[in-house]
Amino acid sequence: MPWGVLLDWHIWKARTGLARTFPFVVLSLVLLSVTLASAASAQQVVPTPWQAEAQSPRRFEPPSDPAPKPSPETRAPDTAGPQHARVTLSAYLTQDGEPIDQGLIWRIYTEKPNVDPPQPKLVSTSKVPSPSIELAPGSYVVNVAFGRAHLTRRIAVTGGSNPSEERFILNAGGLRVTAVLGETEKVSDLTVSYDVYQGDADRLGGRTKVVGGLRPGLIVRLNAGLYHLVSTMGDANALVSSDVTVEAGKLTDAVIHHHAARVTLKLVTRAGGEAQADTLWAVHATDGALVRESQGALPTHILAAGDYVASAKHAGRLYQKQFSVVSGQPTQVEVVMH
Repeated sequence: MPWGVLLDWHIWKARTGLARTFPFVVLSLVLLSVTLASAASAQQVVPTPWQAEAQSPRRFEPPSDPAPKPSPETRAPDTAGPQHARVTLSAYLTQDGEPIDQGLIWRIYTEKPNVDPPQPKLVSTSKVPSPSIELAPGSYVVNVAFGRAHLTRRIAVTGGSNPSEERFILNAGGLRVTAVLGETEKVSDLTVSYDVYQGDADRLGGRTKVVGGLRPGLIVRLNAGLYHLVSTMGDANALVSSDVTVEAGKLTDAVIHHHAARVTLKLVTRAGGEAQADTLWAVHATDGALVRESQGALPTHILAAGDYVASAKHAGRLYQKQFSVVSGQPTQVEVVMH
């Protein structure tokens, strides 16, 4: 058989066999794909480690048991405090007087039981004339102040809805001091101040100061009783002492008489000359007691009536002169350098 005819025969045979078997091959591939897809969809997907870490973990919540209800024998104690009571406070100058309607300060303290010495603790403060305060049952220390008059006492508060009232009788009055120079001349400037002391002195003669630095004409409220006044005019020795009694519910006027005068010191080279600066001054009583020291060309002081010695030190030298003070008569003391 010629080679060309043989080659054509083989090619025809191959094409005929492929055409017959190709449909079966395609069908087998389709069935294999369907089988694999079904298996993949039925299989559970397991995440990879990094995917598992990326997902939010679920919190484990332990089961919460409901709080057990207390039995009648184990009932929780009642934590509600005792019932408060309303207490109204009021203050009076005298037993039969009208209630004070201004100028009051109330302070309420409580004390710890079985503590010695007592340690009061401030629990309330009020400037209302008649405060109404709710307090727990117990014992309290109440202080009411009206100027320098005051009263402190204990009150007992009991529980309940009925309000109670506590009256404080201060037994107090007012004191007003007027200062005069000599017998009739009123002192109108601010050169006078006075201190108030308790009237009773101790064994050493000392007294307890109640209030100090008061100006004449002002009214100071005090508990009724005896007081000792010390009035000072100027900054030297013009002092006057007096006792006064303050009556409850009344205004007591006290007049203090000062016997003093204003004195100006002057160091000159001749009578009527110019005052010398840089001068050190000292004023002594005739018994040698130092009354006042000062420095300058023209120092001025208020001195009590009496006799004195003025000493002036200037440029290392000492100059002296005796002089007298008459109540109510201002004077100028010239010390001549010679």
